[in-house]
Amino acid sequence: MNTIAIINIARGQLGMVEDDYRAMLVRVTGLASLRQMSERQRIDVLDQMKKMGFRVQSGGKRVPKSVPGYVKKLYAVWYSCHKLGVIEDKSNTALRAFCKRQLARNSANVVIDPDLLTYPQASIVIETLKKMEARGRKLREEAP
Repeated sequence: MNTIAIINIARGQLGMVEDDYRAMLVRVTGLASLRQMSERQRIDVLDQMKKMGFRVQSGGKRVPKSVPGYVKKLYAVWYSCHKLGVIEDKSNTALRAFCKRQLARNSANVVIDPDLLTYPQASIVIETLKKMEARGRKLREEAP
């Protein structure tokens, strides 16, 4: 854990000006510089910042709340099929191509974006993927 980086993020999140920030450091540890502090002192500073309202956020990719549930389901089944070995390429490009084959097979100039599918369109793709997933599970169970 890089406490210096986290403290700097907390400082920005709390909107602390330089004078208030340095005063808080001195009040908590007796030192005005993070570089002069021990790891334990930095953790104490971080604990103080948490008391002031800082919340540690986990990193990683999060799906926005605005994404409909059926789109999340589509991606989940797509990745599940990949894990089962039914699909070799799990990229978004491959998913777009798969959706196009399912929904607009005869339209050469149509681009299908899985994120913009309507519920009826996504349902068609999801049901096809679920059948592929079931076949993949069956093959995995039958394998020695």
